[in-house]
Amino acid sequence: MVTKINIKNLNIWYGNSPAIKNLNIQILANEILTVIGPSNSGKTTFLRMLNRLNELELSFKMKGLVEIDGKDITKIDVELLRKKVGMVFALPLPLPLSIFDNVAYGPRMHGIKNKNKLMEISEKALKEAYLWDEVKDRLSTSAFKLSGGQQQRLCIARTLAVEPDIILFDEPCSGLDPISTAKVEEAMVRLKEHYTIVLVTNNVKQAARVGDRTAFFLSGELIEVDKTQKMFTAPFDQRTDDYIRGIFG
Repeated sequence: MVTKINIKNLNIWYGNSPAIKNLNIQILANEILTVIGPSNSGKTTFLRMLNRLNELELSFKMKGLVEIDGKDITKIDVELLRKKVGMVFALPLPLPLSIFDNVAYGPRMHGIKNKNKLMEISEKALKEAYLWDEVKDRLSTSAFKLSGGQQQRLCIARTLAVEPDIILFDEPCSGLDPISTAKVEEAMVRLKEHYTIVLVTNNVKQAARVGDRTAFFLSGELIEVDKTQKMFTAPFDQRTDDYIRGIFG
């Protein structure tokens, strides 16, 4: 397997408070890495570090190496990095525009003006996000008229439209009903054919359903990372087993 993301000796602080402690992990191309752990375990900091969103915090400090395709991400222009590494947040945040204009927004920002090209990109992205069949006849209607689950898949399509290599999901199903959750999970599993996916989730069962490998974080430390099936049946560390079984967290 090809390594897509390589992290060595990573430490992150907010002020004097450590958020990530001496992290070493490799993320493989075209896998879904699910990240689990209780609150304040460092999961979201880890995720946001992959496209440098943590740098928006004034008290943020970092030491260590984070490479994508062998390149140090701190040496990559941040706009180019965020085009390459897209992110879908916990709450769907559609723009106050039509369904079509939401998906076309990113490509337009990157200089694509041709209407036919924008429609081609939007259709492809909506199909990959498993939303096309539900919205193809109402692309000009407001995105706010979609259900919560549809809005989340629209946000996935908007991310896909700028053609990233990596997609970060930060608890994307936390506010969704089971049917919408299943559709988002189905989209993720199909998307890994073309993208590398990192999914932070508080839903241990979701991690078991979709993860190729799972990483367990606790108090800013990576306790273990392994193939998901192995971790959920025979974890190496007792703390992992306790968390998966719901003894704490």
